Amino acid sequence: MANQKQASNRRLKMSERAQKQMELYFPGYDSRNLWRRSTNDGYTTMPRTMPLVMQAIDAYSKGQPAGHVLCCLWVRAPDHPLVTIESPATFASEAGFDGERTVDTWRRRMKTLRKLHFIDAKPGPSGDFHYVLLLNPNVAMRYMRRDGLIQDGLWGRFVDRLAEVGGYGEIEVIEAAWAQEKAAAEAAAALAQAQATAATAVPAAAPATGPAAQA
Repeated sequence: MANQKQASNRRLKMSERAQKQMELYFPGYDSRNLWRRSTNDGYTTMPRTMPLVMQAIDAYSKGQPAGHVLCCLWVRAPDHPLVTIESPATFASEAGFDGERTVDTWRRRMKTLRKLHFIDAKPGPSGDFHYVLLLNPNVAMRYMRRDGLIQDGLWGRFVDRLAEVGGYGEIEVIEAAWAQEKAAAEAAAALAQAQATAATAVPAAAPATGPAAQA
């Protein structure tokens, strides 16, 4: 609760500073030409790191950039991680794809996003990506880094930005989870090895008895 209050106060200060700067540099600006979340309809919420996330995705996919596809999913989300895709053609069109194989092109990009841990999906009436779960893109970036799929320079800029917006703890949480999983796997492997060694051990020979032993 304290962290949430602190984050709320920080956003308020940023907003107040922006308002003062606006009054200084753009005094009396016609409000009809401005867009404000508090008064205008049609908004969503997404991480401030999204521009760098999109860069990382596009750098990985190169000839088949999928960063814009992820952005389109987020702006369609109802301020909730689950997006229901009734019309893949609509999403494909908004992502900038056209032609006879529009939806196929979009689906290939979606497969890339799923491979990189940016989304998960379940099939439904519209196909394999009818129900799409938006995963934490900051955590997905850490997966990319772990797997060697993101350049040093871009990763550095991402980490700096994540720390700036107060989200670096998300990385620490997933790293701690990985460490626990590794420790559990190592413990299980050690136990299995010990059991296998015990099972194959040759028992010591029993002392000889009878006339032959007495001779």
